Amino acid sequence: MSRILVIGGGAIGLLTARELATAGAQVTLIERGETGRESSWAGGGILSPLYPWRYAESLTALASWSQARYTDLCQELQTASGVDPECLSSGLLILDPEERTAALSWAKAHQLRMEPIEPADLAKLEPALGHTADGALWLPEIGQVRNPRFARALRRAVEGRIEVREHEEASELLVTAGRIQGVRTRQGILEADQVVVCAGAWTATLLEQLGEAPAVEPVRGQMMVFLTQPGQIHRIVLYRDRYIIPRRDGHILIGSTLEYTGFDKSTTAEAKEQLYRAAGALFPLLRHSPLEHHWAGLRPGSPQGIPYIGVHPQVEGLYFNAGHFRNGVVTGPASARLVADLMLNRPPILDPTPYALHAQR
Repeated sequence: MSRILVIGGGAIGLLTARELATAGAQVTLIERGETGRESSWAGGGILSPLYPWRYAESLTALASWSQARYTDLCQELQTASGVDPECLSSGLLILDPEERTAALSWAKAHQLRMEPIEPADLAKLEPALGHTADGALWLPEIGQVRNPRFARALRRAVEGRIEVREHEEASELLVTAGRIQGVRTRQGILEADQVVVCAGAWTATLLEQLGEAPAVEPVRGQMMVFLTQPGQIHRIVLYRDRYIIPRRDGHILIGSTLEYTGFDKSTTAEAKEQLYRAAGALFPLLRHSPLEHHWAGLRPGSPQGIPYIGVHPQVEGLYFNAGHFRNGVVTGPASARLVADLMLNRPPILDPTPYALHAQR
């Protein structure tokens, strides 16, 4: 039985560990803090890239594979864990009319349902909307998960199937004669036949010691959440890179900033004001709703938003699955399956070439 070590306990690491364990591998997962508490917790959980036509086909391929399986995945996780990830078909309403031509062409090519909405019909689709647009795009099939609960369901679903070691940080990759042997942590040495690095924004920090590392860097994102009565806002709404996400219980998220500030996760008054104004402009009811929380997380940024998935070119047995930037939740199931295919010598679900270490350089 193969001994595999997964480094990183976010959604990507947990999904990867689940795939490998399902195939019969002996899996240990280590996490520098608590599982699911970094970008997996801090994001919004939209099951689509925000403007999908802006991305490369390789990102679309990962997202499409995952989207087709998310309902079943969440049902499996809820059954196994007792935690409801709240997978909802909210739909996505995009209020950027200048995107219409490119978006409709992309949707037709990818057989994705997308409908142009005229200004007079916006109020019928989302009555609480306060924004007036020259037109909109409606993607009724786009869903969401409540990402903190999704990560919690993943963690509970793998308990008993893999070994989970929290508060244990990999400080050194152990390589002998060009082959991975395991990792060193403060608690000691963990030996493994294969290692897959799913360390999010910290991936490059760990792999740089080998001289060949993915171009992954932390990108801060700040978000806020309001509390409203359930059912006042129905759909995910996107406008000028700001998005509103309605949860089932009446919580409404507004996000997000893009800030290159290193590993600083502090929040700022400036971002709070910007997000508050954007939320109130889209939905005036939010100006009178309690603001419950304002937080920041670190996305694992990559040059084109395409994750790195594959084998290290110089170290046998060492793999990576990282750099998902803003799309870790929607591409996670596919990227986990793809890296597991490569590690277990199975036919890959997708051509792995675009996700290789040097593909984005």
